[in-house]
Amino acid sequence: MNSTKIKEQVREHYAEIARRRLEGKRGSCCEPISTAESCCVPSDAIPADLLVTQDALAQDVVNTSLGCGTPLEIAKLQPGETVLDLGSGGGLDCLYAAKMVGQSGRVIGVDMTPEMIALANANARKVSATNVELRQGELENLPVEDASVDVIISNCVVNLAPDKDRVFQEAFRVLRPGGRVAISDIVTRVPLPEVLRSNMESWAACVSGAITEKEYIAKMRAAGFVGVAKMSGGENPIEPVYSAKFVARKPEASDDRRQV
Repeated sequence: MNSTKIKEQVREHYAEIARRRLEGKRGSCCEPISTAESCCVPSDAIPADLLVTQDALAQDVVNTSLGCGTPLEIAKLQPGETVLDLGSGGGLDCLYAAKMVGQSGRVIGVDMTPEMIALANANARKVSATNVELRQGELENLPVEDASVDVIISNCVVNLAPDKDRVFQEAFRVLRPGGRVAISDIVTRVPLPEVLRSNMESWAACVSGAITEKEYIAKMRAAGFVGVAKMSGGENPIEPVYSAKFVARKPEASDDRRQV
């Protein structure tokens, strides 16, 4: 598959969603824009401890979720931390992360689609989120300094990247020693057939770019992460493609990078 064509397809798919959201319309990442509302149920789009205060964010901002399950609960964010959201989209996870880390903390969202950056900035203004910064860039070449963030979160985005090895290497680079990652993503039980992997529309819809859970974990470990673990997902043995949540950390300087 041509990585440039994949990125162009994905970028245009999400640009159209962002344009519709900016116009006050609805859309989805995983289904045709005209028919779907969301990729996950509301109870998994918002951290449980924030569900009771959902009205703290405008409802139209809450409706911008394009993920496959929030990674925020497993991220266990703490006040004062610097958080990086890989593929921040409309900014919902960034805005909730900003509440969790407080004014002493900071959240950086990176997305390759200018229209999504515009949507996320608009959402941040709606809720007066002053500790959120949105940057345009690709996950394979993050516009983030070395060893500068405490926590990385990502929601249904790594599967869209053609070069997942590079994505995990970049994530490792920008994390501080001892930093951690919390990812929700689409994975598969067995490798997908080539006819599906070459389908550009399915790639943009979070399917064709998905790799097996085993390969996903192996790529994280190959990038240098330790403590890699799946927290949930794949409980139904007949489900070929599913949402799963993963955690891992970057070793402290004194850690042995070969440990798992």
